[in-house]
Amino acid sequence: MHQIKSPQELREAAAEQKRQREAQQKAVLTVSAGTCGQARGSLDVIESLRKIVKEQSLEDRVEVKLTGCHGFCEAEPNIIIQPQNIFYQHVKPNDAAQIIEDTILNNQIIEKLLYKEPTSGKEAIKEEDISFYTKQNRLVLGDNALIEPTQLNEYFSIGGYLALAQVLEDMEPEEVITSILDAGLRGRGGAGFPTGRKWKLTRTVEADKKYIICNADEGDPGAYMDRSLMEGNPHRVLEGMIIGGYAIGADEGFVYIRDEYPLALKHITRAIEQAEEAGVLGENILGSSFSFKVNIVKGAGAFVCGEETALMRSIEGKVGEPRQRPPFPAVSGLWKRPTNINNVETWANVPLIILRGAQWYSEIGTEGSKGTKIFSLVGKINNTGLVEVPMGITLREIIYDIGGGIPGGKQFKAVQTGGPSGGCLPAEKLDLPIDYESLTQAGSIMGSGGMIVMDEDTCMVDVSKYFLNFLRDESCGKCLSCREGTQRMWEVVSDICDGNGKESDIQLLEELAVAVKDASMCGLGQTAANPVLSTLRYFREEYDAPIKDQRCPAGVCKALISYSIVAENCTGCMACLKACPEGAITGVLKEVHVLNQEKCIKCGACFEVCKFDAIKIE
Repeated sequence: MHQIKSPQELREAAAEQKRQREAQQKAVLTVSAGTCGQARGSLDVIESLRKIVKEQSLEDRVEVKLTGCHGFCEAEPNIIIQPQNIFYQHVKPNDAAQIIEDTILNNQIIEKLLYKEPTSGKEAIKEEDISFYTKQNRLVLGDNALIEPTQLNEYFSIGGYLALAQVLEDMEPEEVITSILDAGLRGRGGAGFPTGRKWKLTRTVEADKKYIICNADEGDPGAYMDRSLMEGNPHRVLEGMIIGGYAIGADEGFVYIRDEYPLALKHITRAIEQAEEAGVLGENILGSSFSFKVNIVKGAGAFVCGEETALMRSIEGKVGEPRQRPPFPAVSGLWKRPTNINNVETWANVPLIILRGAQWYSEIGTEGSKGTKIFSLVGKINNTGLVEVPMGITLREIIYDIGGGIPGGKQFKAVQTGGPSGGCLPAEKLDLPIDYESLTQAGSIMGSGGMIVMDEDTCMVDVSKYFLNFLRDESCGKCLSCREGTQRMWEVVSDICDGNGKESDIQLLEELAVAVKDASMCGLGQTAANPVLSTLRYFREEYDAPIKDQRCPAGVCKALISYSIVAENCTGCMACLKACPEGAITGVLKEVHVLNQEKCIKCGACFEVCKFDAIKIE
């Protein structure tokens, strides 16, 4: 890649790459190959496809493209065939020959590889026909399926770095900040603070040096939005950072990324190298007087380092624990210099706002929450994956229209938004619009975008216990309220799950929750009580039942349940007997079996294998 020395030269390079893309006569098979896709075998699929293309000398007719995550985890590994936009799911290496022969050469659809809607069973041939994608607005994620993330020319072909060229040629730093303010972009890392206001404050502070940071320390269980962006489109994140540096007057930035994300780390490292080679990063960018460098710092997986002051201490080589604010990072941050921190998704929105305009962006979403938000939709849901939706969409639309509802005909029970510090919202909140204020009022948070769906078999007290266990382990221990409060809340909830709860425990839990929330220094402690307070608010009966009746309504808490065999349903198939690890079930073929309660460890293996509803949970 030669050095691009002016905005005009960059526009010409981007136009040429776009022209080549549009003039492409080949069939293009884009294979999802983010971390999730690779775990499901996508690299083997790519190898098989390329091998067949080579063996049949089809290089002039077929291109196999390794792309980032397409978002639809449930369908991994999947292929989108352009230009028809044909979508094939659960592709295996031995499907490669048939795909090339039937679909590419003979224009025939392979029905066994088509996605079928979980409720109607209807087949969808094209990506846009799949309900998972229909209500999404994939402004940030959409290009993942179009480009190879390690190829800078691919990013140029979709308008990459044109926003940077526009900024350096036509806009003063204050104009850039005004655009971000007018767009209404709020931080996507959790707090939802207006991005433009943060930039403006950092800009106005006098200092000899300023920094910006990309927070890629994504630690929420079940959340992988930032990872997928860094894997699938790292240059967009990098471009947003460079524009941010120009706007606030910084000449150096840091990407703080957890070491458990090797593919994202590899791709952002390569993106920085390519950007420097091309002249869109480094000294005198595009021939201007603006210079900017980006460093990578690997995090060690501490959840608390997602908090901005803890993150900065980690970059400085200190123990990652938060400090009191003020002063805020915009005034005194990294090495006591003004520092602007935004997360991956926030930075990725910046080039779009510059290119398409603040008014365009501000017309998406709600009055107080503009644009789109990416959620990782996981748990008891048919269509797991990353969904990017306009702010203001309801929980019902995400869970049922996009997510395809609950597997096995089960009833929806709750959804937790905002990660381990989020709240659990019941069925009565399904029509709640998703925006910062609505979620907070309902007892949850937006967070970075985790969304865990739970069905009727979920015990909400057990859920609260699970997240409290995570939070007590991840507390840095600096302030007593968080260190001792999360531990004590976990102990009380554990007692309830074990059948040792007392009626006074409910009041104690509420008092502890309020104390931890009010007295903790950082966001971890301030939101740690949300799982407890929200489940007490909406599922109080599930706390009362173990205390008053010594039972778990959901049949989950081992100390409060027992398994038995329903004689009239037992066929003597011996499946439960073979599955029991303790030999607690005895019997002979075609005769009613017997379960010894003293030997039973309540593992549930018998319940899982029984096909005749002969195992009862009480």
